[in-house]
Amino acid sequence: MLSILALTMRRELLLALRRPAEIVMPPLFFLLAAMLYPLAIGPDQELLRAIGPGVLWVSALLAALLGLQRLFAADFADGTLEQALLAPHPLLLTVWAKVGAHWLLAGLPLVAVAPLLAIQYDMAPQALGVLLASLLLGTPVLSLLGALGAALALNARGGSVLLALMLAPLYIPLLILGSSSVHAEAQGLGSSAHLLLLAGLLCGTAALAPWATVAALRVALE
Repeated sequence: MLSILALTMRRELLLALRRPAEIVMPPLFFLLAAMLYPLAIGPDQELLRAIGPGVLWVSALLAALLGLQRLFAADFADGTLEQALLAPHPLLLTVWAKVGAHWLLAGLPLVAVAPLLAIQYDMAPQALGVLLASLLLGTPVLSLLGALGAALALNARGGSVLLALMLAPLYIPLLILGSSSVHAEAQGLGSSAHLLLLAGLLCGTAALAPWATVAALRVALE
C-alpha cells in the first residue's frame, strides 16, 4: 500500500511539474496579497503588528484555494478516476496522494515564504515561530478540506464559485485559531492552547475528510 501511495504521489508531482504556472501561482499570490496591505495602510508599526497574523492567514487561505477545482477534474475527464475506482487498491490511496501532492506544492511553499512577509509586519521572533507552527498544522487541513470540496463540486456547474462557498464556513475555525495563536503569543498569553486545538483539528480532519472525499467521488462517478 505504501509503495502504491508513493507511486501515485510521484505521478501527481510529475504531472504538476509539466504545469509550472500552477506551482508558482500559490506562493506568488500569497506574496502579492500580503505585501499590498502595508503599502495601503502605511508605515504604522503598531497597526501592522496587530493585523499581520490575520492578513497572512487570510492570504494563505486564499492562495490554497487556487487550483483546487482542478484537483480531480483532469482525472475525471480522461477516465483515470474510474480506473482508480476499479483498481484492486482502495480509492482512499488516490485521495491521500492528491492531498499530499497538493500540500507539497501549495501548502509547504506558503510556510517557507511566511518568514519573509513576517519581517514586513514587524513580527517578533517568538510570534514568527508560532506563525510557522500554526501554518504547518493548518495548511494540511486546507488541503484535506479542499480535496473534499473539489470532490463535491466535481460534476457541478460553476464549480469554482460553489467550491469557495462550500469551503468558506469550514475554513473559518482554522482562520480564527491560526491568527489567534500568533496574537496570543505576541501579547504574552501563550499559544499552546491554540496550537493544540489546531493539532486536534488536523487529526480530526485527517481521520474523516479523506473518507468523505472518497464517498463524494463515488457519487460523482455514478
